Amino acid sequence: MKSIAIFASGTGSNFAALQAKFGDDQSGIHIACMVCDHADAPVVGKAKAAGVPVITINYRDYPSKAAAEAAIVAALPPVDMLVLAGFMRILGPTLLDAYPQRIVNLHPALLPSFPGRTGIEDAFAYGVRVTGVTVHYVDAGIDSGQIIAQEPVRVLVNDTIDTLAARIHAVEHKLLPETVQQLLEQD
Repeated sequence: MKSIAIFASGTGSNFAALQAKFGDDQSGIHIACMVCDHADAPVVGKAKAAGVPVITINYRDYPSKAAAEAAIVAALPPVDMLVLAGFMRILGPTLLDAYPQRIVNLHPALLPSFPGRTGIEDAFAYGVRVTGVTVHYVDAGIDSGQIIAQEPVRVLVNDTIDTLAARIHAVEHKLLPETVQQLLEQD
C-alpha cells in the first residue's frame, strides 16, 4: 500500500477529490495525513470529518520557513508522496530535500504560462482561448518543476472568471487524483 500526505490551505475541494478517490484504501493508496498552514481553514474540518489525521503548522510560530518545514518533516508519518492541493506556500529546501522528486503540485493554468497564485485570473485577463490545469513536480522555483500532466480547458466567449474557474476546478478534481494514482502505480 502506498501512502500520501496532502497539503492544503483553503476550502479543500481538491482534498475532497483525493479523499473520494483514495479514502476507502481500496485503491492501494492511503491518505496518511493532511497538512495545513491555517488551523481555521475549511479543509481542516473536511479532513477531520473524513477521519484523516491533521497536522497544522502556523509558520508564524517558527523563527524561519526552514524551522516550520523541519517541524512538518518531523510530524509527517512515512509517506511515498506529498501532494500539494491548494497549498499556498512556496516550499523551501528543507521539504524539497526530504522528499526529492516526491512532491507534486496542482496549478490552474497550462504551465509554463501563468505561474503563481493567480493563474486563472492571469490567463483570463490575457485573453487566451485555451487555458487548463497542470500537475507538476515541485522544485525551488514558482510553478517551474517538471510537468507531469496537463489538460486544456477552453475559455468560452461568455465566460466570467467564476465560470472559467468552476470548469478548471472540475478538471483539477479529476486530473490530480488520476495523476497521483498513475505515479504511485509506476513507482
